[in-house]
Amino acid sequence: MISCAQSNWLPRCATVDPKAVALLCQDFGLSRELASVLVARGFDDPERTAQFLTDGLRQLPDPFLLKGMSRAVLRLEQALQSDELIIIHGDYDVDGITACTLLVTVLRQLGGRVDFHIPLRMEEGYGLSSQALEAAQAAGAAVVVSVDCGVTALEEAELARSLGLDLIITDHHQPKSSLPAALAILNPHQPGCEFPGRNLSGVGVAFFLAAGLRKQLRESGYFDSRPEPDLRQQLDLVALGTVADLVPLHGVNRILVRSGLAMLQNTLRVGLQALKQVAAVKQVDCGSVGFRLAPRLNAAGRLDDARLAVELLLTEDLAFARQTAAELDQVNLQRQQLEQQILDQAVARVEASGPLAERFSLVLADAAWHQGVIGIVASRLVERFYRPVVLIALDGELGKGSARSISGFHLFQGLQQCSATLTAFGGHEYAAGLALPAGQLEAFSSAFEAAAHSQLGSAELTRSRFYDRELLLEDISEPLACELELLNPCGAGNPEPVFLATGLCAQQVRRVGTHHLRLQCRQGGYSFPAIAFGMAERIEQFSAPFDILFSLSFNEWQGRRVLQLRIRDVRPAG
Repeated sequence: MISCAQSNWLPRCATVDPKAVALLCQDFGLSRELASVLVARGFDDPERTAQFLTDGLRQLPDPFLLKGMSRAVLRLEQALQSDELIIIHGDYDVDGITACTLLVTVLRQLGGRVDFHIPLRMEEGYGLSSQALEAAQAAGAAVVVSVDCGVTALEEAELARSLGLDLIITDHHQPKSSLPAALAILNPHQPGCEFPGRNLSGVGVAFFLAAGLRKQLRESGYFDSRPEPDLRQQLDLVALGTVADLVPLHGVNRILVRSGLAMLQNTLRVGLQALKQVAAVKQVDCGSVGFRLAPRLNAAGRLDDARLAVELLLTEDLAFARQTAAELDQVNLQRQQLEQQILDQAVARVEASGPLAERFSLVLADAAWHQGVIGIVASRLVERFYRPVVLIALDGELGKGSARSISGFHLFQGLQQCSATLTAFGGHEYAAGLALPAGQLEAFSSAFEAAAHSQLGSAELTRSRFYDRELLLEDISEPLACELELLNPCGAGNPEPVFLATGLCAQQVRRVGTHHLRLQCRQGGYSFPAIAFGMAERIEQFSAPFDILFSLSFNEWQGRRVLQLRIRDVRPAG
């Protein structure tokens, strides 16, 4: 039976300059623990540290630094002035759903005549839909704005031109060597773009389009006779989509998400209020967004129609919001059950296929797998086996796949090496989608394995779990845990601080639910309660002295707030 991939525990920075730590402590009044974490992450001078800790919305870059902005906003201004129909073409994941909702909301606030389209995953697939473009032209639309898709849609852009539609593409995925012939393209990755936040999410690009349009309309006197929209009210959507899409939370993204989470905590949208209620979210943070809110919105597009999620976010009808949120909650439950079924099947096939050490990638396909959830399962397989993974749902002569990768293997570039076996592909470094003829499955699997083999060695295939510094239990306190919250929002690119504690003993170890453990960790004369999510099968590792990687968190229950260790990994002491 194949075991899970091995992992190394490595300090985030091998050596931390004590002078830099002392300087941050002196200039900002920080504890040595937090100052050490910041220095280990590269914040080793006061100017960069001040920028990281205090950056706000006023530090956001000029939206017109996005290449194509001027052409896009001038055309949208014309559409508003002429009462032309504008269609927003979204995508069926949370990033695309929130980006679509944001532009529909803002354009309607500006007096625009706006409708939207979200493609059906099983019928239209990913990306700009030819069917949707034809429907837009039949409805009398003049402008189509894509969000979170379109930068690789060469044929669809030509179709839009032939139909007399002005196409504005907003996207954040990697472009290919040729760009679509659209009226305007907003994508920070396109050649010649000077925007400083290249890792924007799709909803982030949409937000800056809204900001650019508002700036253009302000300068042309559009608001002399109408109210100007407050774009801060859209930051709840920006935070939701940005966190869900796992783009790095530093620079521009961190500013947007930090302000957006505060807006989401007290959101005015009845749809999000209802969603928070069914998801039992009281305190909003990146974790509650990523693991509670986003999956319920995603479930609509995975198993049903993502238009339902957009309607939830747009509605002002509380009864409709509650009913729709409850429906999404049930769909998410179905998604979880289906996901577990496919995951069990995939793991069994990997374990039966031979030694993991001899493989550099995993490519699995099945006609019974649901296309809507294979991306989630691929992520779980990467976590378990630490290999680039492609899962393919077969439907007759066609296969549609989702791919996820690891550090050291650029997925989009790897798929480019396999392009002769594919009919379509797109994505970025760590996630991608693809389509191929069923007859090319074996050839693709071989080509993908060769691409992975060319870039990955044993070092790259060993997962590295990084920690910020070692802590003694005697150094842990509630003030320290509260001070570490200055690093929020934590997520991709700005991970939650992780610490190493060695030579611990466990007391009162017990199972919680099906998969988790709760225990008391003791070191010398000090002890703290701890929670180990998903580690019930590793309970025997807590029967002898052990080391842990952990984060600090508060467990709130029945009005009590208790500091606890959240265990990330465990190994025998030594």
